[in-house]
Amino acid sequence: MSAHTAPSVSFEFFPPKSLQGSFRLWDCVNTLAPLDPSFVSVTYGAGGTTRQLTHEAVATLHDATGLKVAAHLTCVDATKAETLEIAENYAAAGVTEIVALRGDAPKGSDGFRPHPDGFASSVALIGALADTGKFTIRVGAYPEKHPEASDQAADIAFLKRKIDAGATSAITQFFFEADTFFRFRDACVKAGIDAPILPGILPVENWAGTQRFARACGTAIPQVIHDAFENATRDGTTDLLATAVATELCDDLLRGGVEHLHFYTLNRPELTRDVCHALGVTPKVQLQNVA
Repeated sequence: MSAHTAPSVSFEFFPPKSLQGSFRLWDCVNTLAPLDPSFVSVTYGAGGTTRQLTHEAVATLHDATGLKVAAHLTCVDATKAETLEIAENYAAAGVTEIVALRGDAPKGSDGFRPHPDGFASSVALIGALADTGKFTIRVGAYPEKHPEASDQAADIAFLKRKIDAGATSAITQFFFEADTFFRFRDACVKAGIDAPILPGILPVENWAGTQRFARACGTAIPQVIHDAFENATRDGTTDLLATAVATELCDDLLRGGVEHLHFYTLNRPELTRDVCHALGVTPKVQLQNVA
């Protein structure tokens, strides 16, 4: 480990879909909130399937915990008026951070198609949110080519359009090698993007699931990582390996000048907590008012 300063951190949560899911979310919050995250975000399901659940989770987290909560908002299956009404409801509830995304197409469809009266792209959504003057807007970024992009240059050009439309920072998709992020960061600077780019970190909670995620979003898995997790799966040591791999990745990022890490928790907090502790991010606050 290097003698770097402990980073600031943020965490992504899923909205609960069941009573058991609610308990899991609150366990995740109780475990990670004491690490004093800069913000936490709550996702949408594919095709906007958890829109109401996301709204309820965001409002509850904001009211009950005092955490700064960023709500995911997408262009999928909603009119412009409906989408902006959701945003206005967030603002009225005191939630002023939005992660603005195009969103994934509904399962079983052959790709994203905008609602006839909806936002055609994340750029349009970002511009409309920025025009309200009520939100801090974060967006997604791909350190490896988005599956639908012609090449990475097109990806970066689109990211610049999102920043120019009013976004103030970007959160990347997960990746496995620090150099992947550094190359992307350098290319963004060269393209004139000066907004902060936060690396997204996915501690491997489920190896089979991680491989599916990687295929879906175009994340390359180095052979050495693949082989290590295949062996660890057979040996029952995946949690130890996952903690070590994620900690080494984060340490490499911090050595390279990164100051903030965004963790995809999958509502399974233990690995993220252990990685944070290894990086010197230790409990600072006590969470209050959560039953």
